[in-house]
Amino acid sequence: MVRRRFVLAATGALLAAPAIVQAQETLKSAKASYRLVTLSRALEQPWGMAFLPDGRMLITERPGRLRVFADGKLDPAPLSGVPKVYASGQAGLLDICLHPAFDKNKVLYLSYIAGSSRQSVTSVARAELADGGLVNVSTIFEAHPGAGGALNLGSRIVFDREGLMYVSVGDRFQMKRAQDLGDLAGKIVRLKDDGSVPADNPFVNHKGARPEIFTWGNRNPQGLALHPVTGKIWEVEHGPKGGDELNILKAGANYGWPLATHGVNYDGSKITDHASLPGMEDPLRWWVPSISPCGLTFYTADKFPGWTGSIFTGALSNKALFRIDVDGEKYLGEERLLVDQLPFIRDVRQGPDGLLYLVTEADDGGLYRLEPA
Repeated sequence: MVRRRFVLAATGALLAAPAIVQAQETLKSAKASYRLVTLSRALEQPWGMAFLPDGRMLITERPGRLRVFADGKLDPAPLSGVPKVYASGQAGLLDICLHPAFDKNKVLYLSYIAGSSRQSVTSVARAELADGGLVNVSTIFEAHPGAGGALNLGSRIVFDREGLMYVSVGDRFQMKRAQDLGDLAGKIVRLKDDGSVPADNPFVNHKGARPEIFTWGNRNPQGLALHPVTGKIWEVEHGPKGGDELNILKAGANYGWPLATHGVNYDGSKITDHASLPGMEDPLRWWVPSISPCGLTFYTADKFPGWTGSIFTGALSNKALFRIDVDGEKYLGEERLLVDQLPFIRDVRQGPDGLLYLVTEADDGGLYRLEPA
């Protein structure tokens, strides 16, 4: 496991407020005892979370609403100013991420699907948080070309230590697009905070390639996280039937899809003869059968000492939370938590209080917290 510890202090009123809720019985993992606490069951299709410096939490709902959880309660009124989204299937309002200097500039980012059933595009909006809503909202990125359909749209946002922003873009269920450098589907892009392209992106001045691209050959990336020691960006993505992946992103690297995969088509037919190919990156960990990993966070606090250094991801098709042990960039093993306790864990984040927070994507979606027992 990662041996160095990064401990975060609790801030604000949100997380210190008494839970409004039920705490279940003590649950056991290999390295901790914990309780699952329900904070709210009043969310519709929640997708992403962000913790504000004042203790409030912002939560996206896929139909196109941005909600506030504060002082132990979910505000019934959504924030105004959210861009119009196309919400259908897997499309809608997706991730939320704060600017690294949010304390000073109040800037945040939303990833979402814009357009219609005939033509839609993965987009990122930049906005400022004001009283009651968002202001100065502008679209700073669109993953052209657009397409019809509402599958394989997973989109997350994370910043690195240099203040550059990474956005994941699914392959739109059109697998060949992931290998086309002139197409932004099936890629991880890297941008400046205003949406412009960094001069050292790997495909800048590469004829026929989109300069926004950082990695390619990605299928449906549903989690991005900054490693607390190395500063590298880690990613999880859905394979087809089998072949889900945990990857460490490298500039310009091709992650193989669909030329190399451990998965098969949903009807069981073969996609490729290759699980690995020269010149392409192998995953750090792959899952067969699929677990459908979603959301990704490194646990860096000390409320669960046995978990410090672990990676957490939701597992949609396993109805579980996966805890993954690593040593540097070496996969050691994993365990499944909350098996059949919650439906469809869509996101997992470490709060500033050192506890873990989850949202479940359902029409009566919930916000939950893991606490030491």
